[in-house]
Amino acid sequence: MGGAVPRQRESSRDRVIMHVDMDAFFVGVELLTRPELVGRQVVVAGSGPRSVVLSASYEARALGVGSAMPTTKARQLAPHAVYIDPSHGQYRKYSQKIMEILGSVTDQLEQVSVDEAFLDVTGAIRRLGPPVGIARDIRRRITEETGLVASIGISSNKFLAKMASTGSKPDGLWLVPGSMAEQFLAPLPVRKLWGVGEKTARILHDAGFDTVGAVQEAPYSLLQRRLGKAAGAHLYELCRGIDERPVVTERVEKSMGAEHTFSYDTDDVREIKSALLQLSHDVARRIRAAERRAYGVAIKVRDENFHTVSRARALEQGATTGREVYEAAARLFDDLGPLPCRIRLVGVRAERFDAHDAGRQLSLWDQASEDTFVHEAEWGQAESTMDLIWAKFGPSGLRPATLLEGTISPRYERKQEKVDGSRTSDGQESEEGPSRQ
Repeated sequence: MGGAVPRQRESSRDRVIMHVDMDAFFVGVELLTRPELVGRQVVVAGSGPRSVVLSASYEARALGVGSAMPTTKARQLAPHAVYIDPSHGQYRKYSQKIMEILGSVTDQLEQVSVDEAFLDVTGAIRRLGPPVGIARDIRRRITEETGLVASIGISSNKFLAKMASTGSKPDGLWLVPGSMAEQFLAPLPVRKLWGVGEKTARILHDAGFDTVGAVQEAPYSLLQRRLGKAAGAHLYELCRGIDERPVVTERVEKSMGAEHTFSYDTDDVREIKSALLQLSHDVARRIRAAERRAYGVAIKVRDENFHTVSRARALEQGATTGREVYEAAARLFDDLGPLPCRIRLVGVRAERFDAHDAGRQLSLWDQASEDTFVHEAEWGQAESTMDLIWAKFGPSGLRPATLLEGTISPRYERKQEKVDGSRTSDGQESEEGPSRQ
């Protein structure tokens, strides 16, 4: 049997959740200093041969250009668009301003990426007024103080608020009462459901379920047979707008990682290890900034055929330095043995965190253990000094000597992993009902 049908839960109906999502954020920031490009096809993307699209204006999106699309494909779809290299420092600056505005509304704020956040404004209504008024004020302040545009969805939980903000884009506000969740979701294609990927959508399509409404009418046991017990139960609740997740004001990262895509496939072990070294220092810098210590290191290696291998190892002593992370990463890479083919991408990830001041265990009788502790402490001090220089002069201010030898191709992209985070795709306003006016 498929198990008992989940009961409809009412506890979240009294919550008021907002999802604030900036419209084409990266493009919007670039246009602040390039107003002559407003209204034109604009694509923010790296210039390397394997770069991907970070964001595209709605004029470019109309031609099929989308986030994470290879830049080469984007240029085929939009050959006359203006292509701009990313200005990551500016994105962080404007993201901080936006989050400060949202934080002034409520301390129940969950930032999920540089340009989107959830707010639980349930407790702010008595002080600030009705939810739609709060949302309008947020949109006005963001535009006046940053020059950027935000779309906002309002509902009784995070899932519905997210769906409402997506539906209101661009430049919109949409209120979806929790009591009208099923009517709001029913006409949507199943692929539009947040969290439904291509594989699940294909299974549902093969079963004859093309819309959310069709899934709503499907027997609970059938969904579990088709998708599995857990996935079936999740979809059953999702298509009814049930989502009990709270707004999480403090998110603890379970891992920190970075990846490097070579501009050309390579079997040069020296170049690959140089990339691992740079990534290890990037990851370690984030570990120290979070005042954590990592007790696990993992690597990811993807070859020219897109076959990906991941390996991980535990660390007896917690790591905070790039040197420690790299030693573990290099050992994992060496354990893979001879390379069967060229490598396209490598990644380094630190995990299993503890507080930085948790200390390191030393043997009472082992002088070598004490010497190692002193040596690593010196390395830690050196890399902490590097952090200060890096913060003032950027990543080129100071690097390990090995990386000054030019062993890494200069035309590469390094992307930071976002754990527990997500990027989304980017109207009219409506104060009631799930339909916009």
